[in-house]
Amino acid sequence: MSDFSLPETRYALSGDVSIAYQVMGSGPIDIIMVPGVFSHVEFMHELPGYTAFLRRLSRFARVVNFDKRGQGLSDRMPDAPSLEERMDDVRAIMDVIASQRAVLFGFSEGCPMSVLFAATYPDRVSHLILVGGFSRAADRMPDELWEARLEHMVKFFGSGDMVKTVIASHSNSAEVISKFAKLERLSCSPGAMRTLLVLNRQIDVTSILPTLQVPTLVLHRKTDAQVPVAFGRKLGEQIPGAKYIEYPDGDHCFWVCEVEAQHGDIQEFVTGHREVVSADLERVLVTVLFTDIVDSTGRAAEMGDQHWRRLLDEHDRLAREVVSRHRGDLVKKTGDGILATFDGPGRAVRCALAMSLRRPRDRSFLAIWAPYRRDRD
Repeated sequence: MSDFSLPETRYALSGDVSIAYQVMGSGPIDIIMVPGVFSHVEFMHELPGYTAFLRRLSRFARVVNFDKRGQGLSDRMPDAPSLEERMDDVRAIMDVIASQRAVLFGFSEGCPMSVLFAATYPDRVSHLILVGGFSRAADRMPDELWEARLEHMVKFFGSGDMVKTVIASHSNSAEVISKFAKLERLSCSPGAMRTLLVLNRQIDVTSILPTLQVPTLVLHRKTDAQVPVAFGRKLGEQIPGAKYIEYPDGDHCFWVCEVEAQHGDIQEFVTGHREVVSADLERVLVTVLFTDIVDSTGRAAEMGDQHWRRLLDEHDRLAREVVSRHRGDLVKKTGDGILATFDGPGRAVRCALAMSLRRPRDRSFLAIWAPYRRDRD
């Protein structure tokens, strides 16, 4: 994020509780980012893609992110906060920044709270955006499986284990797992997380959905491993006049994977138009690495579908691991190869050599790299 300083952390008083928040941008529209189950307003910027996502929204809006009470840099609490208390925190932040009306951007667990706020204070919400959300927490897992799942989550809290479901595409990246583990530890303690998860199990805003009178956009990714897409579809169906958009792939966390279409859909929903070309794009010089399994068609026919599928799975695992270790960005898989970018040709060449040396058994790779200039957020 060169030439871009991170926002200052400030505090708003919600009753006698201090709520940490940050403001990015100065657009005419306010967007309040309502976080998922845990957060840390400062360390979240260490996660790949998070700052860039907020920065993109800040081109047309004033973007506010915050830590719920008991989380991150906000005051710790002896008990988990109710949805009503979390609503008070949003209202306190809006009052401090003099926001009369705002777009609520609810993510995951933040969706039910956003729904409740929009139904309670419709005059203070211009638009409602729900990403990776659900209406009734107990529907996500039957009671007979819940206790075991709770114990597992608490036992491994702070280890980055949740990456497997929230950022599944990076589940083999040691760097991402390490950063996510630190985010968990900074957000709260395992005991506090247990208390919060038990309380969240009772969340149910199903009866409120038909009463919503705020323009609503529901976004969900079909391959969301944390909140299955069926819950997003149900959410969209139960809100009168809601616009539902489903993306074919991607992770639970909204700031990773393909985000360009999501940005356009959000901007169009809020402003009535989407940005096609921006004059203030940051120009960077990157190096492209393209790999390809030699004679893949012939080898697939020779090996048979099952054996070939195992080889491709091994190839994809290896590619994610090696690209991540060389600080690259895995842009996409091409079926029998990958496309990745690096901030310098040296890392791209070393990555290509590493992949060749560690290629799946008895298989060869072609690696082609070339520096080029592109525009990116």
